[in-house]
Amino acid sequence: MSKKVLLLGGAGFIGFNISKFLAENRDYSITIADNFARGKQDELFTALVKKHNIKVVPGDFTDPKTYDALDNAYDQVYMLASVVGVDNANSIPHEIIRINTALIYNTLEWVRRSKIGKVLFTSTSECYAGTVDAFGYTIPTPEQVPLCIEDIGHPRFTYAVTKMLGESGFLNYSRMLGFEATIVRYHNVYGPRMGFKHVIPHLVVRFRKGETPFKVYGHDQTRAFCYITDAVKGTVLAMEQPGTNGEIYHIGTQEEITIGDLIHYSGDIMKFKGEYENAPTYPGSVSRRCPDITKAKTQLGFQPQVNWKDGLMQTIEWYDQYLEQGNKIYE
Repeated sequence: MSKKVLLLGGAGFIGFNISKFLAENRDYSITIADNFARGKQDELFTALVKKHNIKVVPGDFTDPKTYDALDNAYDQVYMLASVVGVDNANSIPHEIIRINTALIYNTLEWVRRSKIGKVLFTSTSECYAGTVDAFGYTIPTPEQVPLCIEDIGHPRFTYAVTKMLGESGFLNYSRMLGFEATIVRYHNVYGPRMGFKHVIPHLVVRFRKGETPFKVYGHDQTRAFCYITDAVKGTVLAMEQPGTNGEIYHIGTQEEITIGDLIHYSGDIMKFKGEYENAPTYPGSVSRRCPDITKAKTQLGFQPQVNWKDGLMQTIEWYDQYLEQGNKIYE
C-alpha cells in the first residue's frame, strides 16, 4: 500500500527537492503544506505538483486552525517549516522566535491528536554554534556534542534556539505519545533555487556588480558544504531506515574548506579579474565547523557524492544564468 507522506514546508528549498525526489522515486501519496512566504509556486513547482498529483495545502501554520485542512493520519511527516537565514535572524529575531516556536508547538499538538507513524524534524548545525569555539570540541564534530550558543541575547542565535526547542520537543513528545521521531542536523546545504539569502547567491550578485577589491569576509573561517542532492538522500534515508527512532544524524560532508577557498573558486567560475581583500566576518559567526558523518554513514548508508567544487560550479552557473535572464532576486 502506498504511504501517505506530508511535507510541512515542502515548497521551500530543501522541502521542494525532497518532494521531487519522493515523487520520482517512490510510489507515495504526497501532500505539501506551506505558506509560500519563501517557497516558490513557480513553473518547476507547478509542473511537479501536476505531474505527480501532489496535494497542496496552503496556509499560515502558525495558526493552529490551519492544521484542520490536513488529514488526520500520515505514515511519514517531514517537519521542515521554519524561518531561516542569518539576515532574517539579525533583522527580525522576534519573528524568528514567534514563527518557529508556533510552528513547532502547533505541529506537536496536531501530532498529539492525529495518527502519525514517524516525524523527521530538520535541525541545524547552528545548535552547537558556540561549542567548538567556547570549549574546543572535536572537529569533525559528532552528534553527541553538547548544544551551545555563546550569547543568548544575540539575534544571530534566535534560529538556533528554536531548533533546539524543536529537537527536544519532537524527541520527548514522541517518547511520551508513541510515535517515532528522528532529527537531522543540516550543515551548509546549498544548490540552485535556494533563494538569495545565502552566502553563495550573495557572491554571485556581488561578482556581477563588479565589486573590486572584492571583500572576503571571514576568509579564514571554515565550513563543509553539502550539495542539495546529497542532503535530500541523507534526509530520506534517516526517515526510511529502520532503527532510527530517537536518533540524531549530521547530514553534510567532511570536505572542510575555508571561506576564502569558496570565494576565490567562485570568482574563478565568474571570471573575476579584480583584486581580493580580506575583511572581518559577520558578528556571531563561528570560526570553524565540519560535521562527523560517521553515524549517518554506518547507520543509514549515507554517502555524499558531489564534491564542493562541482556543486559550487552548478550552483554559481544556475544563479548567474537566472540573473542574466533578467529575473528578480527573491528570498
